Amino acid sequence: MIKYVIKRILLMLMVFMIIISMCFVLVKLLPDKPPEQFGKDMELIKMRRELLGYNKPLIQQYFIFVQKSLLGGDWGVSETLYIGSDVWGKFMEKMPATVVVNVYTMIFSVPLGLMFGIYAALKKNKWQDHFISTAVMIFVSVPSYVYAFLVQYFLCFKLKWFPFQMKAGYDYLSWDTFVSLVPAILSLGFGTIAGLTRYVRAELTEVLTSDFLLLARTKGLSRTQTTVRHALRNAMVPIFPMILGEFIGIMGGSLIIEGIFGIPGVGPLYTAAVQTTPPDYNFFLLLTAFYTLIGLSSGIIVDLSYGFIDPRIRMGSKK
Repeated sequence: MIKYVIKRILLMLMVFMIIISMCFVLVKLLPDKPPEQFGKDMELIKMRRELLGYNKPLIQQYFIFVQKSLLGGDWGVSETLYIGSDVWGKFMEKMPATVVVNVYTMIFSVPLGLMFGIYAALKKNKWQDHFISTAVMIFVSVPSYVYAFLVQYFLCFKLKWFPFQMKAGYDYLSWDTFVSLVPAILSLGFGTIAGLTRYVRAELTEVLTSDFLLLARTKGLSRTQTTVRHALRNAMVPIFPMILGEFIGIMGGSLIIEGIFGIPGVGPLYTAAVQTTPPDYNFFLLLTAFYTLIGLSSGIIVDLSYGFIDPRIRMGSKK
C-alpha cells in the first residue's frame, strides 16, 4: 500500500511538472510589457523581474521559476490586474470566497444526491426510477453555466427571491451573504446531484441483487434491515471516495460560475488574467498550477481512499 501511494504521488508530480513546464515555456514565448510603462511601479517590477530571472536565458529562468515559485512560493507581482501587488497575497485573499461557495454546494448537493440515488435503487424499474434516471441524464448533460442563466432568470429576475450578484464584502458566513450565494450554489449543485444520484443508484442496485443479501433475507431480516445494515454499508465503499473527489474537483468547476454571480474568488481572477492585454503571466502561472493540482489531486484521492475505507482492498497488489 505504501509503495502504491508513493508511486501515485510521484506520477502525479511528474504530470504536474510536465503541464506547468509547457505553460511556462509558452508564456515566456509571448512578449513582455516594458517596465517603463508601469510608471511609479517601474522599479518594483524591475526588481521582481530580476529576482525571477527575466533577463537570463530561458532554461535559467525555468530553474529559477521552479526554485522561487514552485518551491519558494514567490510568484512575483501582478503586472496587469493589480499592478505592483504580490500575486500570492492576492490569490490567498480571494481563496476564501471560492472555498465557501464550494463548501456550501457540497453541503447542499451530497445529501440530495445520496437520497435520490437510494430512492431510485429501491424503486428499480418503476416509474419513480425512470423519472429520476431521465432527470439525471438531462441534468448531467447540461453545463453549469446554463443553469446559472436559468436560475438568474427565474429565481432572480421573475420571482425576485435572490439577488443577481453575491453581496459585497468579506463576511462570507453571514446570512445575507449565504442568501446571495444561493443562485451560485444551485447552479453548481444540479450537476453534482445528478452525477452522485446516477452513481449511487448504479452501486446500490448492484449490491441489492447480490447473493449475500438474498441469504440475509432468507435468515429472517426484513428488506429495510438488509438495505440499511448490509446494502448501504457495502455500496458506500465506492461512493464515499467519489464524494471526496467531487469536493475537490468541484472547485475547478466553479471557475465560470464565480464570474457570472460576481463572487470575488480565484475563478474570475483566472479568466481576467488571460483576457487582459497583455495577459498577467504571473497570475496565469499560479492559477494554472492551482487548477492543475486540483484536477490531479481529485483523482489520486479517490484512488487512495479506497484502500483506507475498505481494508479488504489492497492497492497495487499483484494478486
